[in-house]
Amino acid sequence: MTGPGRNVPDLTEAGAVLAAEAARFASFGWMRGTSGNLSVVTSREPLRLAVTASGLDKGELTAADVVLVDGDGRAVRGGRPSAEAALHARVARLTGAGAVVHVHTVASVAMGRRRPAGIVLRDLEMLKGLGQPADGPPVVLPVIANSQDMKVLGDRLVAGREPRMPAVVVAGHGLYVWGGGPREARHRTEIVEWLLELELTDPGGCTR
Repeated sequence: MTGPGRNVPDLTEAGAVLAAEAARFASFGWMRGTSGNLSVVTSREPLRLAVTASGLDKGELTAADVVLVDGDGRAVRGGRPSAEAALHARVARLTGAGAVVHVHTVASVAMGRRRPAGIVLRDLEMLKGLGQPADGPPVVLPVIANSQDMKVLGDRLVAGREPRMPAVVVAGHGLYVWGGGPREARHRTEIVEWLLELELTDPGGCTR
């Protein structure tokens, strides 16, 4: 289930993976209350994703707390998916990702306010975890304006994303990160959050 092209016919299996990932992120304080959502692609043709159910404490999810959605984010099986399921599906179509993470971190919201034109990163070993050389040219973590309309938000992500960066900050909202599967998406989320926290504690340090 870790690759973008593999099918995951068992929704309960996908739910167990997402519950474990959500518990990890919740333990960091990145999914407070019922905020945030996670998804994993279960099939490509047709596109189907398992998405965490809406309105639940992400630190207490079970394997059953997941909804199967189609390529437009509409529920196919299960209860009510996150309102942002449509954006997860669009990211999967756009990037070929096998998993998408959305967390509400203080660092992502704060840095979105400080750097509304994008967060420039360079000369950091941690960039290797995002597939970028530590001593290469600068890479920009995009910041896009928020919207409650997932079509509008998706259009902004398409227009603003940086192909070298598997993540985007949504201003006043949080962080979206994607990867080939749940583990890669998790690792990338942790790395991007580390970079954001560094910039918060050492303003300008990533761009000096």
